Amino acid sequence: MDILVCLKQVPGTTKVNINPETNTLVRQGIESIINPFDSYALEEGVRLKEWYGGKVTAISMGPPQAEETLKEAISCGADEAILIGDRAFAGSDTLATSYTLSRAIEKIEHYDLIICGRQTIDGDTAQVGPELAELLEIPFISYVSEVEEIANGRMRVQRAIEEGHEEIESPLPALITVAKEINVPRLPSLRGRSRAKSAVIPTWDAETLNVDPDRVGLTGSPTRVIKIFLPQRTRDGELLQGSQEEQVESLINKLKKDSLI
Repeated sequence: MDILVCLKQVPGTTKVNINPETNTLVRQGIESIINPFDSYALEEGVRLKEWYGGKVTAISMGPPQAEETLKEAISCGADEAILIGDRAFAGSDTLATSYTLSRAIEKIEHYDLIICGRQTIDGDTAQVGPELAELLEIPFISYVSEVEEIANGRMRVQRAIEEGHEEIESPLPALITVAKEINVPRLPSLRGRSRAKSAVIPTWDAETLNVDPDRVGLTGSPTRVIKIFLPQRTRDGELLQGSQEEQVESLINKLKKDSLI
């Protein structure tokens, strides 16, 4: 069983810079970590490999330093990893990112299951998973909390919904996004760290993937950040004096004066 796990790189620090011209994050030179929600996707991929056999390939789109997080994925059980990196991909929104990932997956050709995290902590859109499935024209199931069975080219899963859970069966290949309830991510093993240290991570650029230049990066992103700003504080607090009864009476009078009661 061939499993692809899509990993997003997010800043490993709260101190990030914004490009004043494009209003996008400056990721060059910033330490990256695996998006926490994607850790559950990686763990589920490794577990399914252990149960059903096969191979787990971790895929990530990002700057050169993202190679370190892909090596971390190998240390946690992935068999191999691919970095999708090119200056042409900078500034991609979810649609441009999904398109680029789809081109990489089409280059891989054979896969049975694609697993993504529920969403990212730096975007919170939860759009890449469903957009990627749509571009690849394969079934999609979101918020998977348990993979019950995979057999005869089909899979049965439990999906978390507001009212509880629902059971869904789907043909393979398919794409799922997983909820945190699905597992507990493992820590890297010593053997895994040893494999990761010697692992060679190939980088696939725009030419390798033969992408349409009008569909990647800022040019291919219909979503644009127009302005980033901090909200201005427009109201001042006031400390009421006196006994509790006097404070209550003073507050009521102020609310009446402002026509709030």
